[in-house]
Amino acid sequence: MRLAFLSTLVFLSLAPTAALAQGGDPAVGARLARETCASCHAVGADPHAKSPDPNAPAFVDVAKMPSATELSIKVFLRSSHRNMPNFILSPEEVDGVTAYILGLRKK
Repeated sequence: MRLAFLSTLVFLSLAPTAALAQGGDPAVGARLARETCASCHAVGADPHAKSPDPNAPAFVDVAKMPSATELSIKVFLRSSHRNMPNFILSPEEVDGVTAYILGLRKK
């Protein structure tokens, strides 16, 4: 799973981002992360937190990847992955989770 995630992020980081809508609500993303993602991922800002599933990267680690762009995260959230549940997120939820993850870079 980690390799597929990293490969997707690297590939998508090379794509232009001008067509993306900016400004998702990180509070929406934080709530969704706690409710939906925290069973596998460490979703908080603590850089030392370990994910419940050792194969699931912590969100703070994802945020710090050079390949983690707004576009790459949004595409990842909209794509199915073998080792992840297939969540169907609204555009606002995708924007919120993306804003939340990218906001973890600052912490």
